[in-house]
Amino acid sequence: MEVEWIAVDWGTSNLRAWAMDAAGRPRAEAGSAAGMGGLARDGFEPALLDLIGPWLAPGRRTQLLACGMVGARQGWIEAPYVTVPCAPVGPPVAAPATDPRIAVRILPGLRQDGAWDVMRGEETQIAGLVAGAPGFDGVACLPGTHTKWAHVSAGEVVSFASFMTGELFALLASASVLRHSVGSEGWSEADFAEAVEETLGRPERLAGRLFGIRAEGLLAGLAPERARARLSGLLIGAELAAARPYWLGREVVLVGAPALAAAYRAALALVGVAASEADAAAMTRAGLAAAHARLTAQRSPA
Repeated sequence: MEVEWIAVDWGTSNLRAWAMDAAGRPRAEAGSAAGMGGLARDGFEPALLDLIGPWLAPGRRTQLLACGMVGARQGWIEAPYVTVPCAPVGPPVAAPATDPRIAVRILPGLRQDGAWDVMRGEETQIAGLVAGAPGFDGVACLPGTHTKWAHVSAGEVVSFASFMTGELFALLASASVLRHSVGSEGWSEADFAEAVEETLGRPERLAGRLFGIRAEGLLAGLAPERARARLSGLLIGAELAAARPYWLGREVVLVGAPALAAAYRAALALVGVAASEADAAAMTRAGLAAAHARLTAQRSPA
């Protein structure tokens, strides 16, 4: 197998790597649960080698380019944030690898001053989006634990906003009084749409409508799958109300896991926004490939 370089997406919970050929195509893929959140600083290199060892050739130093929380302050080495407006990915930082078969560099995240905000990992997905559509002028919405809305224009991230919607859903569904009402699976499109419209129009009612889920479960037998959809809809509706300056009148591309992206697409459709979708893993690889190509060109003699 031809391995020209290795692309790495290293988040808080998971590690993913792709063996890339000279044309920027993945030849093999591997993953593990060795996320940044469970590693001490001296554990990053062993975790990486456990995953990619079979791809490394003796006597050859393979270049690795990584993105994500591996570059956080608690990660392998901190890759300082780059301030927007700027290109999605900035200059990488070398990680202190000791194995002579690898040279590891980590891409930085983005920061926004004033309206304080940060992202780390999502900027690489935005870079992949821009690489595939260089003239894109619109908004990338990246649903997840901390959903990002990023205004992209002229190849740069102009501004962005983060929302803890995914984390709030997980906490309310598992660690609040709503855990007795909200199911772990199942869905109701009608309840989701009704809830989105309710908090989109009246976001100040969110806290009260959340408790209404519990009350309706007790008094009217609200089914767990309906409660799950309603909780999601209330939270996403409140997010859309706050993110209105991003999606109103702009092209929106959703970059995320298929099920979550579908929920956001349905919510946006209620306000007349026909959002398109892009695969998150593919955008991550494309962003890493674009960054690697730029670094290779910078190293090549004129």
